[in-house]
Amino acid sequence: MRALFLQHDHVSPPGPVAEAFSRRGFDIVEAVVVPQESYLTPNVSFEHPDASQFDVLVPMGAPWGAWDDASVGNWLLPELKWLAGAHAADIPIFGICFGGQSLARALGGSVAPGPKAEIGWHVVHSDDTTLVPHGPWFQWHYDRWTLPPGATEIARSSVASQAFTIGRTMGVQFHPEVTSHTLQLWCDTDGIPALEKDGQDPAALLAMTKTFDADAAQRADALVEAYLRRVARLI
Repeated sequence: MRALFLQHDHVSPPGPVAEAFSRRGFDIVEAVVVPQESYLTPNVSFEHPDASQFDVLVPMGAPWGAWDDASVGNWLLPELKWLAGAHAADIPIFGICFGGQSLARALGGSVAPGPKAEIGWHVVHSDDTTLVPHGPWFQWHYDRWTLPPGATEIARSSVASQAFTIGRTMGVQFHPEVTSHTLQLWCDTDGIPALEKDGQDPAALLAMTKTFDADAAQRADALVEAYLRRVARLI
């Protein structure tokens, strides 16, 4: 089996989520939409891989908005069609943060800026903890989705919907793939000003994340297991 991890930028490795897929027999294929040299001018052209060549698609996070056609529409609008087509073809999709937002939009929901950012480790309120545990999960987002027609919301916070399923597709707002290594990459890129604007101490958040690495990886593994078994029905 093959899993495509669609990374929208160059500093968001799939981490423990890819490791969880790999442990269950998946060959991991990674594709980067916006290369490092285009990070500041991200409205690039990108040819999405043939979705039929994969058993599951994993569109991941991004520092841009899944509503922002003016900034990233050259690849975002084709991606929405690509996701809708894959879903219609019954190809399982597991969307993370921006990936989940894009799924919601592609399937008839919407995405817009939320009332405030959620950054750091947060507990979510889950209706089914055997599918989506309460967490804590790492969050870094400014936007939120409205559910597509026919979707079932699984988890939420006071700020945003946090997980939904529809068919063999699942979107999550949080970042199960994040480790302290990921957070360090984000801080080294442009994350420190954003954290300080949010009133956070980057060093303290990084230290906290390091203490959470092992437990977060276990939660990511359980989430992938439940998704593959109960939603994607691939194992």
